[in-house]
Amino acid sequence: MANAANLAEAPPLVAASGIHHAAYRCRDAEQTRWFYEDVLGLPLSLTLVADIVPGLNKRVPYMHLFFQLGNGGFVAFFDQPETAKPEHFAKADSFDRHLAFEVADEAALRAWQKRINAAGVTCLGPVDHDFVKSVYMYDPNGLQVELTIRTAKHDPIVAEEKLHAHEVLRDWSARTRADKEAKFGAAAIDMRSRQKR
Repeated sequence: MANAANLAEAPPLVAASGIHHAAYRCRDAEQTRWFYEDVLGLPLSLTLVADIVPGLNKRVPYMHLFFQLGNGGFVAFFDQPETAKPEHFAKADSFDRHLAFEVADEAALRAWQKRINAAGVTCLGPVDHDFVKSVYMYDPNGLQVELTIRTAKHDPIVAEEKLHAHEVLRDWSARTRADKEAKFGAAAIDMRSRQKR
């Protein structure tokens, strides 16, 4: 593939140091602020209101609000009622998208779960995933939110899995290829970047 050759010739880059923000659509800015600031304790740090979408020069009035995490990153939302549809806010399957926030330890996880349930938000768990332990809830926008801790097995499991991650990925791709081709077509699966189909 031409893209692989182009990447091989590109100068090496320093890996990204973290996520600055992940952004999602919200039904209502104040409702979202209540959940992320009042319930989850993430301070509202930026509220940007604009009438024109930067880079597109298209008139679409919106608010972009940001809640700051303890590591300096943000979870952000767009409140844009003009293009919003009720189905945007149906509960998302966790396979489609979810947010996982890390907390300090199991005592903190249990304390957060108690606080969240006391606020009237159903917070289920904890679920032990072997390398992490998590509790789960939904935000007002249908987005599943997870609070998680690393278990004592976390680092050894990650180190072991890293040794054969590409092999496992190749095996999974081979195992699921026929189903995906039937559903999406080979061209969609094989597409990289701006390749012509």
